[in-house]
Amino acid sequence: MAIHTDLPIYRTGVSLLSLAFKVQEQMPRGVKRSLGDKISQHCIEMLDLMALANATQRTQRAAHIQQLMTHLRAVTVLLRVSHDSRYVSPKLWAAAVELLDSIGKQGGGWLKSASNKGPAA
Repeated sequence: MAIHTDLPIYRTGVSLLSLAFKVQEQMPRGVKRSLGDKISQHCIEMLDLMALANATQRTQRAAHIQQLMTHLRAVTVLLRVSHDSRYVSPKLWAAAVELLDSIGKQGGGWLKSASNKGPAA
């Protein structure tokens, strides 16, 4: 088992958190604390769940990954609302979409692997 900081999904998650802070800096004062904080908190929760999923046994891993995917959907929705409201620049939105897609693909593969009961006989 690798250390969670060595996982590609974790490194992508750290990049997404960094982007979330940049998004929060761009937001107007009125929504910076509410919307910006919520986006950042979901990203932090995702990183925590990645570490938990990596540290738990294979049988319990799927539950953490499903929670991770739930937070990913929440971040996607919140960033979409931010972009549609013009609180996020198109450049940051494009970068966010790439990171969200990458985490979604890696998380989906990880979930599929964790859901398998074991090698076929």
